Amino acid sequence: MFVCPTSNYLKLRSALSYGVGVMRGKVLALLLLLLAAPVSAEPLKLLAFGDSLTHGYGLPQGDGFVPQMEAWLRAEGLDVAVTNAGVSGDTTAGGLSRIDWTLAEPFDAMILTLGGNDLLRGTAPEVTRANMDGILQAVQGAGLKVLLIGMPAPGNYGPEYEAAFNAIWPELSAQYGTAYVPSFFIGLPDDDPAKLRGLFQPDGIHPNAEGVALIVEGLGPEVAKLLVE
Repeated sequence: MFVCPTSNYLKLRSALSYGVGVMRGKVLALLLLLLAAPVSAEPLKLLAFGDSLTHGYGLPQGDGFVPQMEAWLRAEGLDVAVTNAGVSGDTTAGGLSRIDWTLAEPFDAMILTLGGNDLLRGTAPEVTRANMDGILQAVQGAGLKVLLIGMPAPGNYGPEYEAAFNAIWPELSAQYGTAYVPSFFIGLPDDDPAKLRGLFQPDGIHPNAEGVALIVEGLGPEVAKLLVE
């Protein structure tokens, strides 16, 4: 029996066209499925940069400032990961020496708490100011939002030292346009010395877990505002 070549060609072309059409339909369906799938956003990255107060000196893992702050922010509905860049004993000079390599990793925002060890050493206010200014310049260059935490000086250094030291943080905050809180110890009671002592470790400098929890409750709203603005 004679089979017309033209007839076979038409059948083959029809089959191929059908196959291509099915493949196109599958590809289109896959693309639509991918487009409809929810995109999982990366968590916000918050850098906590400071000294032993940030690091969580003397506290079990999980009780320090960083893990408690992260837990508080997550409980408020913020998807955030907080990096602990606190170094016990660090001064503003130490912070300045490590800020550049710390910022090699990208972050969205930063809590900056330094100055306590400068006070313990009686560092000249102009030196502390220059170091903090250098840190904020680096942070500004990296494009991070900053919550600057002040470190009030005690009166035993004399009124001139106290005034010069205390002026550093609000003035630099205004200069660099950062968010600002006058003291790390916001949230702790200041009307009952006995109760206040119960919120610190035996050294009288570093808060215990309960003290950190109150500090986090005080600072938390400011940190949350920094992240969402």
